[in-house]
Amino acid sequence: MAISSEQASSVETEVDSRTTGADPTAGDRPLDPRRWAALLVLLVSAFLDLLDGTIANVAAPSMQRELGAGYSAIQWVLVGYQLAFALTLILGGRLGDIYGRKKMFLVGVAGFTLCSLAAGIAQEPWQLVVARVVQGASSGVMVPQVLSIIHVTFNDKERGTAFALHGLVGGLAATLGLALGGLLVEWNLFGLDWRLVFLVNVPVGLVGLVYGAKVITESKAPQALRLDIRGVVLLTLGFVMLVFPLLQGREMGWPVLGFVSMGASVLVIAGFVAWQREKTRRDGSPLVELGLFRTRSYSAGLGVNLIFYAGMGMFTIGWTLYMQVGQGWSPMRAGLTSLPFCVGAFLTATSSVMILVPKFGRKAMQIGAVVLMVGLGSYIWVAGKYGHDVTSWKIAIPLFLVGLGFGTVATPLPLIVTSEVPHEHAGSASGVVNTNTQLGFAIGGALISVIFFGGIVGNTTDNVDHQLPQLRKELVASAQVTPGDADKIAAAYRTCAIDRASEKDASVVPASCTVQPLRDAKVAQIVGTYGKAQVGDSFSDSFRTLLKAFIGVTAVVLLLMFALPKRLRQEQPAGEPETAAAS
Repeated sequence: MAISSEQASSVETEVDSRTTGADPTAGDRPLDPRRWAALLVLLVSAFLDLLDGTIANVAAPSMQRELGAGYSAIQWVLVGYQLAFALTLILGGRLGDIYGRKKMFLVGVAGFTLCSLAAGIAQEPWQLVVARVVQGASSGVMVPQVLSIIHVTFNDKERGTAFALHGLVGGLAATLGLALGGLLVEWNLFGLDWRLVFLVNVPVGLVGLVYGAKVITESKAPQALRLDIRGVVLLTLGFVMLVFPLLQGREMGWPVLGFVSMGASVLVIAGFVAWQREKTRRDGSPLVELGLFRTRSYSAGLGVNLIFYAGMGMFTIGWTLYMQVGQGWSPMRAGLTSLPFCVGAFLTATSSVMILVPKFGRKAMQIGAVVLMVGLGSYIWVAGKYGHDVTSWKIAIPLFLVGLGFGTVATPLPLIVTSEVPHEHAGSASGVVNTNTQLGFAIGGALISVIFFGGIVGNTTDNVDHQLPQLRKELVASAQVTPGDADKIAAAYRTCAIDRASEKDASVVPASCTVQPLRDAKVAQIVGTYGKAQVGDSFSDSFRTLLKAFIGVTAVVLLLMFALPKRLRQEQPAGEPETAAAS
């Protein structure tokens, strides 16, 4: 997942440095002798950012249990990071061009490190949410500088190697994120549990700050665009008005004000578009170059990108809830279960860009979408057949297929979306695609409240009703209660299960679950076994609904791909150096 967004960033940085005239590759100045040491700092920082985007997923249920947080708070921990990251990416690039890339990189690293510490010591859910949101914003300042500094630090001959190493780091972070998160939580060093996921960033960040200040050379864009603070505020307000009701709606009982906010967000975003036109007339420095949308393939491509990553946002968070909350798997097991997906994505991430798309064009991506749908369909079949008895091995092949399909679509997507954009606007175009990707993740994660949790009570009711006849028989046979008492216990169990499913916090025990018929030790043991099974089945049913929605999303993406260019444009404009390795 992180690979594609970094691919987009590389194109943006590469073109920006050319169009602003910051080209150190012409041989007019000696190479920085500390450039490889600087690259090490940049790659480690990029690795932490990419890792943090996924590593928190597998630790989220542990955070929820310890902090007593509701499901919406955990969604905020994951979605808030992506949303803040998306909304500060373009601004972060501008800040680096104006005030210095080294300076803004160090500011971003400092903010990321401090927020990692704040998240690691958080005692309340709101503290963790705030820390994660600010951490995402810090990443939005840090990440654009990484590729910018690489571009201006290395010459043509070395730049390809530097960008290849950056791509390798991105692939490793995407591959290891979930597994490493599970390992850190399971390790529970010094009793820190999930907190180690964030605290491990602190010493690395401090070393990066000290060492980076010594080895990174400062650079600026000689003709940098001006800041557009009003544009950032309008865009942020518009998307927060859209995402906040989706995240909090279930917990607040879906108030009318939430729907009003979502409707009004369209007006705010329309106001943002109007301001961008005005900003273009005033000084030619809009946050988003609206002229880009005259390129039909680019406009359609942004729609494909947003919809696709909204589906992935739903899948990744819903998958975590399904494995750890529904099936009761440990973080370690959940992380290791993700490896087939990660391996599949890693295999096709490189081959799709280097071989498949250059040779077959968009058809390769459409085949990838079909493979993704096959993987999702097979996962639906496995989850439906085995329910709470599903094992990691049983879903390995579906996950591998999903990973293969994801890697084939995601990695070349930003490149082919921008392939018909005029070269003078390629930097702005790629920046918008990158932001669009993160917004898609955020919107998809917010939709979990509707698609996943929207049916959890109904699924629980159906699964409990299916269990009741067998439960009554087992209570009479094993707990040695009368048929009349078995009926009372079964009714109490049903009420308890439905009330628990209705709770916004999985750790809350409803009063109906502490009634007298359920207190007997033998009864509690039997009911507990049935309860665990029905939770697994109910979450499995909700996840299957989500997978069906993702199949629908992927089908729409498949159709919209016909609006993309048939081939990835390969040629370089005359007089420009070959920097294909950067993308």
